[in-house]
Amino acid sequence: MKKLIPVTCAFIAGAAVVLFADRCRTRRCAKSARTEIRPVDFGRLSDGRETKLWRLQGVGGLTIDVTDYGGRVVRVYAPDRHGNLADVTLGWNTAAEYEKNGFSMGTLIGRYGNRIRDGKFSLDGREYRLPINENKGPRHCNLHGGPLGWDTKIWSVKDVSRWPVKALELSCVSEDGEMGFPGRVECKVVYRVQPDNVWTVDYTATADKPTVINLTHHSYWNLAGEASGDVLNQELLIYADEYSQTDDGLIPVANASVKGTGFDFTEMRKIGAMADWMKKCDAIKCTDNWYDHNFVLRGKPGEMHPAAVMYDRVSGRRLEIFTTEPCMQMYGAQNMDGTLAAKKAGCKYPRFAGVALETQHAPDSPNHPEWPTTVLRPGQVFRSATMYRFKADRR
Repeated sequence: MKKLIPVTCAFIAGAAVVLFADRCRTRRCAKSARTEIRPVDFGRLSDGRETKLWRLQGVGGLTIDVTDYGGRVVRVYAPDRHGNLADVTLGWNTAAEYEKNGFSMGTLIGRYGNRIRDGKFSLDGREYRLPINENKGPRHCNLHGGPLGWDTKIWSVKDVSRWPVKALELSCVSEDGEMGFPGRVECKVVYRVQPDNVWTVDYTATADKPTVINLTHHSYWNLAGEASGDVLNQELLIYADEYSQTDDGLIPVANASVKGTGFDFTEMRKIGAMADWMKKCDAIKCTDNWYDHNFVLRGKPGEMHPAAVMYDRVSGRRLEIFTTEPCMQMYGAQNMDGTLAAKKAGCKYPRFAGVALETQHAPDSPNHPEWPTTVLRPGQVFRSATMYRFKADRR
């Protein structure tokens, strides 16, 4: 036995060296993974403001590019069934293009997402008037917070990553009276990319006076890849039994069952499956007989619940959306006409090039006290969360 002691000691010592080396490598890898996310230039706006771009690269493959200009998500790279990455959100390659082209492409929306009828509402007995920035035919409303909404701001950005989650905290201040809204609002939004290819968006806000707030994110999705054509053959499921019927100004007037209509996505089906029904529906001529409607989700507001599933059979990509919000707006990009340049050189965005799925409170909620409230008062904290889970079939 005595002869075995030196050998055993040597074995233990060698194992300890290997273990120590492995730990060192692990620590070096973790330290490398926690390397600060450094921005790159994203271009200059017409008023001279400079913009930056950050990349959140997840260990599972999901990669998201974010700019401080409106908190926009510029690119979302998601793997297909073979592990190949493609950018699955519409957009452009410079801040100047976003400023010029509009469509709320990929932006954070605030102080109030969607429409407020005639740009006015009453709160605590006082009427507030907001600028009208959608004024076309019967449409006469404040849309997405007005012409200088939060999509026009340069947000402050801070890296708040904690291995293995990559994260950015974006913050902005909206002063009392900005775009006609009462109260000074401080807002923070955290984007997190998790190892399991989940992207979460967490919103918080406080105000020093009673106000209204409705925040959302406005990416357009095409799971086959941006600039790959339209999304009519991609499939969609929405966890909603009712949608909001609107007047000609796209303001909700009543909620109705989706059954027997082109708004029935209670089972997975192609986005374009009910195109003939949509074309014949006189009630939605104001939306070019396509989708620009609010869906009332089944889940309890304030608790995380499923909102939608989008699926592309060709690539196998699947997007699952969960939210704490009571509603979701579906907009089908029917106003794109083939003239907008895509990110991919030489390509254009055709009609129906993507679909926006905006988790939210119902449009015009400040004028409908019977709906879930959008009022935020001093001492309260507005909280909202939406989760985007990217998967791919392996068949």
